[in-house]
Amino acid sequence: MKLDSAGLQVLSPAECVELLASTPIGRVVFTDHALPAVQPVNFVLDGTTVVMRTTPGSKLAVAARNTVVAFETDEFDPETGTGWSVTAIGYARAVTDPVETERLAHLSGAPWSPDGNDRFIVMPIRQVSGRRVRVRP
Repeated sequence: MKLDSAGLQVLSPAECVELLASTPIGRVVFTDHALPAVQPVNFVLDGTTVVMRTTPGSKLAVAARNTVVAFETDEFDPETGTGWSVTAIGYARAVTDPVETERLAHLSGAPWSPDGNDRFIVMPIRQVSGRRVRVRP
């Protein structure tokens, strides 16, 4: 088991992808008017591609034009003091192909918003890293 300088367990890329797939909510970090923006999103993993659902006019939909974004999700148990965090980086793009949109609609389940999020943003993972917090002996 590899530890970082803070004593956290360094996760392998395969472990990171497995953990990403285990949670339904994450945070995407993108640029909005030259400033960093963070938005919580519901998502699914399609292989090694993060699939997010949003509305066509959202800040995320406007920003996702083959631009670099970061995506983060985590889990923490305050009772045991254990948890993990995974960050993925890639180029996000809005899905415009109707066939791909239909496939993703079946993959992603129901939208979060009552407005019916019908725009998909995909981010194939280019880099991934993660850490696990272990119980101290």
